[in-house]
Amino acid sequence: MEDFATLPDLASRALGGGVVHADDEFFAAADHLVLPAPPVFAPRTFDHKGQVYDGWETRRRREPGHDVAIVRLGAPGVIRGVDVDTAFFTGNYPPHAAIDGLAAEGYPAPAELAAAEWTPLVPKSPLAGDSRNLFPVTSDRRFTHVRLTIFPDGGVARLRVHGTVVPDPRLLPEVVDVAALAHGARITECSNMFYGHPENMLMPGLAQHMGDGWETSRRRDDANDWLTVRLAAPAEIALVDLDTTHFKGNAPGWATVRGTEDGVEWFDILPRTALRPDTPHRFPVRPGRVAAAARLDIYPDGGMARLRLHGRPVEGFLENQFRRHVETG
Repeated sequence: MEDFATLPDLASRALGGGVVHADDEFFAAADHLVLPAPPVFAPRTFDHKGQVYDGWETRRRREPGHDVAIVRLGAPGVIRGVDVDTAFFTGNYPPHAAIDGLAAEGYPAPAELAAAEWTPLVPKSPLAGDSRNLFPVTSDRRFTHVRLTIFPDGGVARLRVHGTVVPDPRLLPEVVDVAALAHGARITECSNMFYGHPENMLMPGLAQHMGDGWETSRRRDDANDWLTVRLAAPAEIALVDLDTTHFKGNAPGWATVRGTEDGVEWFDILPRTALRPDTPHRFPVRPGRVAAAARLDIYPDGGMARLRLHGRPVEGFLENQFRRHVETG
């Protein structure tokens, strides 16, 4: 599997992605393309149009052409690769697909998107049925939309658009959650993710259930679990939000948060503090120093629903990052 597949899915509905246009959805709606959950299949489940598929499926073409779906990225950014997943489509998958990208201002209508000048990201390429089809992307430009073209017709279960988030600083408040995935933060290291991936903690909104957070296995030694986050921008953290919602018999007993600007010297943001089960904890802090990365330690183990670190980004950092990827051809 390509390394890019470990990066966030910029198109995911969980980040606000959506299908804004599809020229045919006869058998199954294109909205399925951006659902965060893996596709599923129940054999011999029929509705009035035939077998029900958890994906996008168009009718059989009887004339030359192709079908198109346009996706608005939930988190615009630099695309490192795409996954055209044809799971469960065996005799009805498209034999070929292509991907194009668009950097658009505002909220263009489908007609405006259709008339726009798109940038090729993946040329017309062969697909395998019932498979993840991974294609690397080399452009360093920031994109807001992608267009999936299938040749000539058929079904695709999911479209994953993996990359690095590049937020538009004009759309952010002065004090922002610099640990948010939607703003460009990333998990860089983690001691244990047995029951839940730590990236869940950086997702928007409240956790929906215990599986929508980070949870470690039970420790049988004297150590503790931890993770590190590369922040969306260097900032002096002013508010720490540690949310143990849904974790009742398995919340950590205590936690600390530390920061570093250079990756070598670490300093306290939140000293060791007791946590309660199933509780959003908010702590005002004044570390007096800028952090570019943060480390959360939980003692000794357990689960956390969300991690928020609110601060004022260092002046010019997000603007320079945005400009660099917008001006890249």
